[in-house]
Amino acid sequence: MTPTEVLLWPASVLYGVASGARAWAYRTGVVKQKRLREVVVSVGNITTGGTGKTPMVLWLAERFLANGKKVGLLSRGYRPLPSATQSNADSDGWNDEVALLHGRLGTRVELGVGANRFEKGKELESRGVEWFILDDGFQHLHLARDVNIVMIDATKPFGGGHVLPSGRLREPVSALRRADIVVIHRAEERVPAIEAVVRRYSAAPIYLSQTKLLGLKEYRGSDTATPLAAGTKLFAFCGIGNPSAFFADLKKWGITLVGYEVFRDHHRYTNADMARLEGAARAAGADALVCTEKDTYDLASDVKIGLPIYFCRIGLKFNDEEGLWREILAVIEKRKPGRTA
Repeated sequence: MTPTEVLLWPASVLYGVASGARAWAYRTGVVKQKRLREVVVSVGNITTGGTGKTPMVLWLAERFLANGKKVGLLSRGYRPLPSATQSNADSDGWNDEVALLHGRLGTRVELGVGANRFEKGKELESRGVEWFILDDGFQHLHLARDVNIVMIDATKPFGGGHVLPSGRLREPVSALRRADIVVIHRAEERVPAIEAVVRRYSAAPIYLSQTKLLGLKEYRGSDTATPLAAGTKLFAFCGIGNPSAFFADLKKWGITLVGYEVFRDHHRYTNADMARLEGAARAAGADALVCTEKDTYDLASDVKIGLPIYFCRIGLKFNDEEGLWREILAVIEKRKPGRTA
């Protein structure tokens, strides 16, 4: 452990005891969960940082819609965007991730954003929503769910083995007992070491996923993919949970990087930030800037720089996509018979 981790260790012990006691209270019924009438599928993780959760939510929404379901998305909306950047009157409380989901799914999916996701769910049920996706829901024990999908990042699976604040675990690894399905993200093949840890606590089926590039798009340009000229040099920036994975993906996709800069997750980019980034990019010989799709929702609304800004639109690919889909339906059918028809 580093000196900082040693100093934070007592706080982590208290945090772990508190989170374990909370989970026990819900598991034993001391604290009652609220339950919606309709199907609820949770997507979450046990660590802070990017684990592929948002693209998983998108994949689920598209599969549910393709099966003729009226879909609702329930999200906390952590760190909402300033009201000046909101796109419409219904977007109060949206953060960059919710704004991204709305940008990709549009009005095909109903959004319920707020701290009380049970009440938001009841509102959406009254509007005919049949299947809900509970975004970042693994620790949101207040709302019962029919399927618990847990995402684990293969590059940083268990946050150093310590809970917050000395590590990145949001609760002890033993919480995996609640998982119905585990998806190990950024894994091209089986990961025995990670799977062995999962198997200490859970018999849940394990699937693998990877990030795939759907296309590079120019910020505020055409919605179609923008092919880059051969030899185009890019300077990357991002404010996400796992920046190193983003930079590794760019290189894997054959994108030439001449530099990069990292900001904290959900960073709001000012014009001063962008001017500084442009200067660094030009000094490195870059032809343009590149970021994640989520970052574009945190850019200042009046951003103006001389270099083009591109963003990566991504999705997920799986080792067994149809097997994962069948597993989700099987768990739903077990918990709520007849709802998968």
